[in-house]
Amino acid sequence: MEEKNKIKNLISLVILLVGLLLGSLFVDAGQMIKSAGYSQKNLNKSDIFEVSGKTWVAYSDPAVPISVITDDSCEACDPGEILAWLRRVSPTISAEKINYDSEQGKNLISEFGIKTLPAFIFAKNLDQTEFYTEAQALFYAKGDKYVLNVQTLGAPVGKYLELPQISTNDAIFGNKDAKVKVVIFSDFQCPYCKVFYKALRDTMKNYQDKVLFSLKEFPLTEIHPQAESAALASMCAQEQGKFWEYADILYAKQSQWGETKNTASFKSYAQTLRLNMNDFNGCLDNKKYQDKINADISEAQNFGITGTPTIFINDKVETGALSAEDLKKDIEEQL
Repeated sequence: MEEKNKIKNLISLVILLVGLLLGSLFVDAGQMIKSAGYSQKNLNKSDIFEVSGKTWVAYSDPAVPISVITDDSCEACDPGEILAWLRRVSPTISAEKINYDSEQGKNLISEFGIKTLPAFIFAKNLDQTEFYTEAQALFYAKGDKYVLNVQTLGAPVGKYLELPQISTNDAIFGNKDAKVKVVIFSDFQCPYCKVFYKALRDTMKNYQDKVLFSLKEFPLTEIHPQAESAALASMCAQEQGKFWEYADILYAKQSQWGETKNTASFKSYAQTLRLNMNDFNGCLDNKKYQDKINADISEAQNFGITGTPTIFINDKVETGALSAEDLKKDIEEQL
């Protein structure tokens, strides 16, 4: 009797195992026939699958949702090229396009301080991807999400949603009530800025009644170590009403003071303009306008500016050593 019970139990176990095996096979076959995908067992066996004419590839990175803010009426705002690049380096992204003037778009623009289109806002789990590990410098965190700095990629801005504001302590020249405003982010040690500055000064003389010109400080200290000291000195000269005259000297003698490591040259230039030297020296030594320069740098970075000179002619933006002829053409278009 005991032997018979053992045989019965063995047969039952075999039937159970065979049933489980056949059930698994039927599930796999059924899923494939229905194009419903592979079973977890088969998924664990391979990183590449072909089914229904498509190839499926497994990635270790999570799926990363992106909100892409753009303007359908703006051809230059098309995010397609940037998205194609992003998908090459991070294939698990999933993009949702949002129009900038929709309620959702307006809320995102306000929440994340978006100033240019197209804009790309990544979900928090971006930081779990290999792409983020290798390219953190391309992003800035805001709340529990990440915003892509498009300009760092070298991609052109499609559209500016805001323009730089001219403040009372900026260096200005011309008509404060002018329809056209030219705002320049510049670096006194930048050779391209020196070339453009000559074109700017020639143009300023002819449009002082029609245009308001403003120069903001954007010293690129990583490559121009004396640029910040020059910017501080220019602000100290502005305090005594001599910004543009002092800027003329800085650009004319750029190669001279650019080789120095102290502020002696800047003080000697102030002396040639007969500035009050006690006030100037105290201003420069105490870095009186450091906060102003930091604010200009922050403003430039918020607009995605990475190089100098960058020139705003109302809402048109130019970069590099723009010629006097091209600057005049841009101004006339705005007038």
